[in-house]
Amino acid sequence: MGTDTTDDGGGRGIVTYTIEDKPPLGESIPLGLQHLGAMFLSTVALPLVIAGAIGLDGGQTTYVVQMALLVAGVATLVQAYSVGPVGARLPIVMGTSAIFVAPLISIGTTFGVAAVFGAVIVAAPIEIVIGYFYDDLQRLFPPLVTSIVVMLVGLTLIPVAIDYAAGGPGAETYGSLTNVGLALLVFAVAVGLNQFFEGFLSVVSVLVAVVVGYLAAIPLGLLDLSAVASAGLVSLPRPLAFGVTFEPTAILIVAFAYVITSIETIGDIEGTTGTVDRRPSDDEMEGGLVADGVMSMFAGVLGAFPNTSFSQNVGLIGFTGVASRFVVAIAGAFLVVLGFLPKVAAVIGAMPNPVLGGAAIVLFGMIFAIGLRIFADRVAPSQRNLTIVAVSVVLGVGVEVRPDAVAAFPDEIQVLLGSGLLVGGLTAVVLNAVLPGEGETTTSDPTPDGAAMESE
Repeated sequence: MGTDTTDDGGGRGIVTYTIEDKPPLGESIPLGLQHLGAMFLSTVALPLVIAGAIGLDGGQTTYVVQMALLVAGVATLVQAYSVGPVGARLPIVMGTSAIFVAPLISIGTTFGVAAVFGAVIVAAPIEIVIGYFYDDLQRLFPPLVTSIVVMLVGLTLIPVAIDYAAGGPGAETYGSLTNVGLALLVFAVAVGLNQFFEGFLSVVSVLVAVVVGYLAAIPLGLLDLSAVASAGLVSLPRPLAFGVTFEPTAILIVAFAYVITSIETIGDIEGTTGTVDRRPSDDEMEGGLVADGVMSMFAGVLGAFPNTSFSQNVGLIGFTGVASRFVVAIAGAFLVVLGFLPKVAAVIGAMPNPVLGGAAIVLFGMIFAIGLRIFADRVAPSQRNLTIVAVSVVLGVGVEVRPDAVAAFPDEIQVLLGSGLLVGGLTAVVLNAVLPGEGETTTSDPTPDGAAMESE
């Protein structure tokens, strides 16, 4: 085991397993399952939301969810171990991107389902180009910008965590003591095990908390396994199952969303290597961005929605101190299996909302904390930089919680302006480019010891 000696100020090392470490299978499997649990909600819920909004029937919706799991698994394996120049060789978990939810719903309701997948496929090279030319474009995304994006990811996900902790949006029992109490139980177990215990029990704290919550939901009447009986045994990919059409407006909207998800991926890669106290190498950054684009194109062909790196899993790495890409690859392998086994996926999908919400509170909060750490460690606290943070965060969070503020704009523009991550991220990029001065500090930057990593 390669333990990092970096201290968090409380006498404990931050990193238990570094990126190249391979924990024993007895530890790696539950750790991989923990990553699966952290991202499963979004990977299943987001396709369900899009599918329902654009009018897919039950069978089509089931297929979309299964393909979301399959693509997420393949993409996670590619990020962890790479295929040529595609992949970061980092512990990055992939899944359906939340950034695309509103744009794809708008496209689907306006132009039809085939236009959704046409735009997803045709616009994906935007992110591939950003990856290949990252050396030339990286000045647009310094740690100042990426730290803001990571913080905004955490901040804009907080309402999702609270909604699920309360029972899920639109639930009749939303905010009930039963829901909130179950979420608090999961939260307390996760934090308690992580902070008051050491070793493996601390590392698997979130997984244990979710299992405890799952079991506790049974006597509370919150566990519904009816979907398991109706789920099929095997589901195979059907390329271009929904057809494709190419609408210029749809392609433009999705291309713009790919630019924003590139910023999120840059932030996630920064956050991932930040857990081991270093900056990402150019190869890691370029490979990660290219993989985002290639795997999103692959998703569109199979009938899934665009993939991106999952920030909650970055939070999990920071929370547990396990940065092993071997562990993340195990999570990817489980996702691939689930992509072919709907009944198994249905069991996991039956996880009560409050259980997932209790865990999400911890993980989403950690995402914000990682962004804050990037800013504190790598950005000079000048008036210029604090102004950029203030304006970007206020605008990003503002449009997220008050979307009616942009209601006078055309529908397509509303879709873009209603995304807090998009508005805040672009604000940070633009202000960093136009305001005089430099955003980075060089005196406190960690040594970029990954800049010359070996290739296997």
